[in-house]
Amino acid sequence: MSQRQPPKVDGGKISRRDFLKLLAAAGTVMTFTPFVEWGKFLPNPREAAEERAKVVLPDGSQANVNSFKVNHAEAIVYPLSEDPVLNEEAFRTWQFIRLPPELGGEKNDASAFRMYSMVCLHLWCLWKYWPEDGRKRGECPCHGSMYDPLTGEAFAGPAALQAPPSNVLPSLDLEVDDEGNIWIKPPNWTPSGNGVVGYGRFLT
Repeated sequence: MSQRQPPKVDGGKISRRDFLKLLAAAGTVMTFTPFVEWGKFLPNPREAAEERAKVVLPDGSQANVNSFKVNHAEAIVYPLSEDPVLNEEAFRTWQFIRLPPELGGEKNDASAFRMYSMVCLHLWCLWKYWPEDGRKRGECPCHGSMYDPLTGEAFAGPAALQAPPSNVLPSLDLEVDDEGNIWIKPPNWTPSGNGVVGYGRFLT
């Protein structure tokens, strides 16, 4: 019984025949991409509670509008688990941002804040917010994708060239109680809702 031969390689390059096979396979995948429920395949935090959750800062305290600095960001874990190993998962990592003054960050309500998945929509590196003058944007260190802190939309780099919804970061909805404490509302993990981590969100 003959065994299947590996693709022929000529000078480190794949043969024309095998290249055409790969193109055909890629075309098939792209044809069905719009119809796939990617949320079923990506490691999204689906066990998130159906009740609101605290925005827990790295020091263990709950974020509060009266103490969280304007034009500042912290990496937040959501949903927060009792298992420290799970809490290290990139798909649970979110950038909690208080916007700069020119974008409304001085307001003492939920509109002053944003919370975006830190998983870059290009190749899943972790981006971060840079508050310095001349920047004030999210930047991915791997391939240079840049994100608007107001909307989560990529405006530069490879993520900006991707079709919707893969050019807008998933986000979480926030609310502030009477004491100024900040809470995360129960998310809707769909592209038309809060988005799918690693895949994106439609900008509405």
